[in-house]
Formats: sequence, C-alpha cells, structure tokens
Amino acid sequence: MTMASSSLALRPRASASSSSPPSRPPHDAAALPARRRPATENTLRRLSASVEPDRRPAAAETTSAMRLYSVAPYPLLLAALLPGAEPVASAFAPFVDIVKTFSLPDWLVHWGHPGNMAVVLFAMGGYGSYLGFRIKLSDDPEEKTKAKDLHPKLLGGMFFFFALGATGGVTALLTSGKPIFESPHAVTGIIGLALLTIQSLLPTLFEGNPGIRGAHGILGSGIMTLFLVHAAFGLQLGLSF
Repeated sequence: MTMASSSLALRPRASASSSSPPSRPPHDAAALPARRRPATENTLRRLSASVEPDRRPAAAETTSAMRLYSVAPYPLLLAALLPGAEPVASAFAPFVDIVKTFSLPDWLVHWGHPGNMAVVLFAMGGYGSYLGFRIKLSDDPEEKTKAKDLHPKLLGGMFFFFALGATGGVTALLTSGKPIFESPHAVTGIIGLALLTIQSLLPTLFEGNPGIRGAHGILGSGIMTLFLVHAAFGLQLGLSF
C-alpha cells in the first residue's frame, strides 16, 4: 500500500508535467516572417544611374531646339521694334467700329490699302528718287534747280502718306479680324518709316558736309529697295486670306 500510494501520488505530477507544453525562453521564440525592407540608398543610386543615360539625349535635344528658336529673326525684330499688339488694337477699336458701320465691300477693305500704297510708292517715291539722282548727275542748272525744289516735296509727301497708310493697314487688318504685327510686311514697314525719319533729317546737315550728301543718296536708294520688298510682303499677306 505504501508503494501504491506513492505511485498514485507521483502520477498527478507526471500527468501535469506531460499535459502542459514546456515553456520556452523568450529568445527561443519562433521567428516571424521577415518584413520587406525598402530599397537602400545605394540601390536607388544604381537605379538612377541606369536611367540617366536614357534621359541625357532628350535633354540635349531640348537644349538644341531652344537655342535654334532663340536665334529666329522675326521674334527679335518684333520685340525690339514693334509695340504690343493689344494696346494698339485697343486704341484703334473705336475707329474700327466706325469703319464696320460703313458696310464697305470686302474687296475695298482688303485691297484698298495695298492699292493706295502702291501708287504712293511708285509715283511719288519713284519719281522723287529719280529727281534725287538728277540733282547729283545733271549738268543743267535749271533742271537741278527744279529737281531740288520738287525732290524733297515728293519724298516728304511719300513719308506722310506712308505713315497715314500704316494706320489704314492696321485698320484693314483689324476689320478683317487678322493679327497686325505678326508678318514680315509689318516689320519692314516699321523699319522703312524709321529710316525715312533719319533720311528727312540728313539734309539739315548738308552744308559743310559733302559726305553726308552722298550718304543721303545711298540711304535713299536702300530705303526704296526696302519698300519694294515691303510691297512684295504686302502682296503675299493680301493673298494669304
């Protein structure tokens, strides 16, 4: 009985120890699944280095294209010589509204300015330039006297009608709903009027400066050539719409 009781006394302890799982120390706990770590700085650098060679040609192409556009002549001329189109259009707006109330024929609005300017260029400018050459080359004193009297009057009149005609050209373009300062015709017209202003001031310096008289003749020939180019651009503009 002593042995039996001792065995019974030991059985609960054995069963208790066998039924409960053995405790594990904290450092022996099962490892959790490893978390995905973000790319390290070195990995990002390697990726950016592998992408950069592909981007460099595109950047070079963009730079070359920007340089090409920066040397285009017309934007530079427009920026340097012409006022803004919006203020001019706003200033002309009341007059344009009045012209629209006249209900003029489209052909007159479209070709009225070119027709008038062609007459001024070839009649006044052409004959005035001829008289200028006669002043320099003629041996007839009477012819020289008449040419000296009529030459400045004709070319002064050409300057006045060209300046007046410029306002008519702007009005015609605005009446037709077209831009006013976006053509070679506008650029050459502004340059021509500026050169005519200088040309009209040179005769005041003739006395005692024979070289200026020669420069006056050369500049006048250049201005007439410029206005012929201006007329060609005007015809091109008129045929474009």
